[in-house]
Amino acid sequence: MSASPILLADSVTKRFGNNQVLTRVSLPVMERDVVCIVGPSGSGKTTLLRCFALLEAPSEGRIVMQGVPIATAAPDRQVKSAARAVRSDIGMVFQHFNLWPHMSVLENLIEAPMLVKKMPKDEAVAIAESLLKKVDLSDKRDAYPTRLSGGQQQRVAIARALAMSPKVLLFDEATSALDPELRREVLLVMRQLAQEGMTMLVVTHEMGFARHVGTRTVFMDRGEIVEEAPGAAFFDAPKTERAQRFLQQFEDE
Repeated sequence: MSASPILLADSVTKRFGNNQVLTRVSLPVMERDVVCIVGPSGSGKTTLLRCFALLEAPSEGRIVMQGVPIATAAPDRQVKSAARAVRSDIGMVFQHFNLWPHMSVLENLIEAPMLVKKMPKDEAVAIAESLLKKVDLSDKRDAYPTRLSGGQQQRVAIARALAMSPKVLLFDEATSALDPELRREVLLVMRQLAQEGMTMLVVTHEMGFARHVGTRTVFMDRGEIVEEAPGAAFFDAPKTERAQRFLQQFEDE
């Protein structure tokens, strides 16, 4: 594990108009980390993830990748250039898949490598086919997203993110739109990626995944990181009353 974070939120505050969603959030992500971010709805989890993904700019503070600032409130030319250089190193898997409906599964996977990385089509197809095998969807290569189950679409979305060979993979509630059986197939792929050493930042309500797969669990509430601990330790002995109340609802289910 490297001594310095591969990705870092450094005192990030985010406002939308008068609504302050994040307040001075600092979170380092180390190489091979699986950081699971949990907390009630509206606690700022997705906004933090979108800042890491360069989809939102911080109102204050900065996002840093491998020691280089890539997002600030008022980015200069150097920061903008750094952001362009690392954009493909940060992959994101969304809650609602976001696949191109007019493209086949294979076309969804090869589009970005060919456009962004200028990869030859033969090479992009070979990588895409190996990734579809990895997520157990080789037989869906030529299918269109509307013909797939939600779980299959999400596995395609993961393969599409991996096609860019990212250094960090971000997951925003990747299973919350799925029924239990389909959730399980997506979580198996995520668990496999974690075992292979993929650096992952996972916003999730899947407490079992956070406990057993996460290297760290981060609990957010009202735009702040309230508590942080190694995966299982957070669940076994939450230190704050807010975290205890949050976990209580899962015990009651």
